[in-house]
Amino acid sequence: MWQQQLNEIKQGNSKTLARCISLIENEVPDYEGLLEQLPFSNTPVIGITGPPGAGKSTLVDALIGLLVADNKKIGILCVDPSSPFNFGALLGDRIRMSEWYNNPNVFIRSLATRGSLGGLHPKIIEISDLLKAAPFDYIIVETVGVGQSEIEIAGLADVTVVVVVPEAGDEVQTMKAGLMEIADVFVVNKADRPDADAFVKHLRLMLAPAFNNPAIPVPVVKTSAAQKKGIEELWNAIINRKQQTPDHKQHIWLLAEKAYYLIEQKRMKAVSKEELKNKIMDEGNNFNLYQFIKKYY
Repeated sequence: MWQQQLNEIKQGNSKTLARCISLIENEVPDYEGLLEQLPFSNTPVIGITGPPGAGKSTLVDALIGLLVADNKKIGILCVDPSSPFNFGALLGDRIRMSEWYNNPNVFIRSLATRGSLGGLHPKIIEISDLLKAAPFDYIIVETVGVGQSEIEIAGLADVTVVVVVPEAGDEVQTMKAGLMEIADVFVVNKADRPDADAFVKHLRLMLAPAFNNPAIPVPVVKTSAAQKKGIEELWNAIINRKQQTPDHKQHIWLLAEKAYYLIEQKRMKAVSKEELKNKIMDEGNNFNLYQFIKKYY
């Protein structure tokens, strides 16, 4: 059933790719059949994450320009906050990438978090794997900046880039339990601002005890994305990090994280929030959450 669509995606048909992403998002009947036919792919996935206002979208825009100039094909997944009313994506950040929408070497898709707490789309693993079937050289996933819970990007990306700004100050302290540990590359964006050098020095001191692998220190790169400064240095750091990471160990870890997430999603599928609300209403005023869960689940 899905072979024709898959062949078109492999040949670079962006319209078919866009339609199939929508089918996965909306869970049309037998969409799993398409996923089960996906070929194995080593296309690198690069995650761009960090607090709101750090300039992630501008940085991705600059990276696209660098890669397009090198004749690379790139797939971009931009995960936006959801509208609280219709759960669609709020597309303000995509304005910064508007010049690439008609470029044949660039595919951009905005996805809504749809209430996901981790800054990602509920079907992000399936959609990113679908993009791997297309003839892209790299896939970039930019997440909505939501803080420490955003660490689930580490289970998706081969290289995770965490973007911060010089005036983050004490905010960096609050990231230690989350974003600090998942970063493969740290970017201090808007580095033309005052005190950028002092912030970079402070960040490197904080990173020292947090190395996952002391033999591979986490690079800290200064950029000014709006002026396209430091972008080539950032890309070199991303590629070097990908080459330094032991592929087999990293691959097994990524697959285990993805498998866990997919199994969790599948088992929770039978739980309906609307049904929960109705059952809670039936319980009346003397409501105990833990007795309720034990009674029904």
